Amino acid sequence: MTFSRLALVAASFAFLTAAAAAEPTKYPLTLENCGETLTFQKAPALTVTVGQAATEVLYSLGLGDKVTGTSVWFNEVLPEFKEIDDQVERLADNDPSFESVVAKRPELVTVQFIWHVGPDGIVATRTQFHDVDIPTYVLPADCVAKDNTVGADGTRSELFSTAAIHQGIRELAQIFDIQGKGAELVASLAERENAAVERAKALDLKDVSAVFWFSSAEMDIDPYVAGRKGAPAYIMDKLGIKNIIESDEEWPVVGWETIAKANPKLIVIAKMDRRRFPADDYVKKLEFLKSDPVASQMDAVKNDRIVVMDAHAMDATIRTIAGIEVLSKSLKDFGLAK
Repeated sequence: MTFSRLALVAASFAFLTAAAAAEPTKYPLTLENCGETLTFQKAPALTVTVGQAATEVLYSLGLGDKVTGTSVWFNEVLPEFKEIDDQVERLADNDPSFESVVAKRPELVTVQFIWHVGPDGIVATRTQFHDVDIPTYVLPADCVAKDNTVGADGTRSELFSTAAIHQGIRELAQIFDIQGKGAELVASLAERENAAVERAKALDLKDVSAVFWFSSAEMDIDPYVAGRKGAPAYIMDKLGIKNIIESDEEWPVVGWETIAKANPKLIVIAKMDRRRFPADDYVKKLEFLKSDPVASQMDAVKNDRIVVMDAHAMDATIRTIAGIEVLSKSLKDFGLAK
């Protein structure tokens, strides 16, 4: 039996074992979540999501019938969830109002980014929600080893790990009393990641560097690029790629002159349906890279080593695994690996 088949058998066994070992939730359930203590007397009947990542985790857990409203979308929903998503009201493509969320009468608000419900919450503060008896659960991927008070999108003290994604899945499964499904989902994601990493190890990269460009407030000003400890940094670390950006901020603003001086071998640009900024449009990003007098001189642009990746794969989400897969394939296509 080959190594890959042995790995598949082992992963499948772990998958079944994890699901079988899951125990029912014992209520009241108390959890520590991003600086807040939450207590649930029972599984929430309904939830509103503020953030696509939270929505897709719940859909992946088979909880689509519990989601009564969604918001903050970057990309189209994963194809396998389109049918259920079509039945859920989208309160806003971007930030919903506090009133629109409360009007859905949820028993839980599930959140992707702490800045939506933090002390200066764009939607509302966690206290405001709790004052109307609605608990808020923030995905740990946005607060574990991360200070959200430093930098526009927070600053990480440690390299992001998909373990934080797994934690969020397990805790949501516990809140909704579906631990078996949570264990299955974590095992499935871990299996995909391990397979992607094994493929990456076989690439034998040769001094490859990269920059991840998410967006820009205006096309002709400095871009938001991935810092060295977020999800893109994790992707690069797993693939053996050097990140030319040295900031610990999640998405620091860095000048094109600085990026061009570092001359990364490849550029990864975000593709999204959101249109908050002009550079949200990946076509405009491509046009800029090929026409700007500074950016156009980079080897990655001259040699067309530009990777288009779903924006949501650049955030700390279940799509991060797909980001590893997309970039791994591009490395082969560009001839950067044996």
